[in-house]
Amino acid sequence: MLLKVDNIHTYYGRSYVLQGVSLEVDMGEAVALSGRNGAGKTTTLKSIIGTQPPRAGKILFEDEEITRLPPYQISRKGIAFIPDTRRIIPNLTVYENLKLAMLKCRQKNPAQLLDLAYTYFPQLKNRLTNMGSMLSGGEQQMLAIARGLVAGPKMMLIDEPTEGLMPLLVQTLSRNLRELAQNGLTMLLVEANLHVALEVAQRVYIIEKGVVKHKSTSAELLQDRKTQQRYLGVHI
Repeated sequence: MLLKVDNIHTYYGRSYVLQGVSLEVDMGEAVALSGRNGAGKTTTLKSIIGTQPPRAGKILFEDEEITRLPPYQISRKGIAFIPDTRRIIPNLTVYENLKLAMLKCRQKNPAQLLDLAYTYFPQLKNRLTNMGSMLSGGEQQMLAIARGLVAGPKMMLIDEPTEGLMPLLVQTLSRNLRELAQNGLTMLLVEANLHVALEVAQRVYIIEKGVVKHKSTSAELLQDRKTQQRYLGVHI
C-alpha cells in the first residue's frame, strides 16, 4: 500500500469538515475521489499534503506516518500536489516553470521527465518561451500537471483538473490523464465530473458531507445508476 488515509478528522477553525475519512491507494493505481461541491474532496487532498492537517487519524505513505509533517517534507517524500488553482508562476516562461519544478527531482536524468511531459502535453513544447500569464486556462492546467510530472513524484494528488474548461479541453485532458494512469503513474484524482473520474481511475470513492459513503471499482459504479444519482445527482 503506497498511501493509507486512516479515519482522519479535519477542521477549518470550528468547522468540522472531514468526519472520519479513510481511503487507500496502491502503487501504480489511479483512484478518484468524487462528490458534490463542498463534500470535502479538496480538504482530503490538503490533509494528505499537510496544508490542512487533520486533528485526528493517521496518514501513512510507504508505511511511514506523515500526518504531522510540514508540506515541504511531505513533498520531498515523493508526493506532488496539483491544486485546482494551478498556481503556475505567471511571470516565468513555460520552460522556466518546468525547470523550477525539476530542482527537487531526485532522478539521475530529469531531462527524460521533461521529454515525458512534452510527450503527454505537446502543446507546451510549442509554448516554451511564453510567459505563464499568456497561456489559456487549459494550457495552464497542462503546465500544472506537467510541472508535477517533471518533479519525478511517486504519487500525484490532482485537484479538479477539468474544472472551468471547455468540453474539447476536458476530453483532451481526460485522455492525457488516462494515458498517464495506464502507464503506471500513481494518482489520487479529485474530480466532480463523473465521466472523467470513471475514464481515468480504476477505483472510486464518493464523499458526502465529510464522510466516505461509497467505494467501488469504476466499472461497478458505471453500472450503479442508483448510487450515481443518490450521491452525485447525475447518472451516466
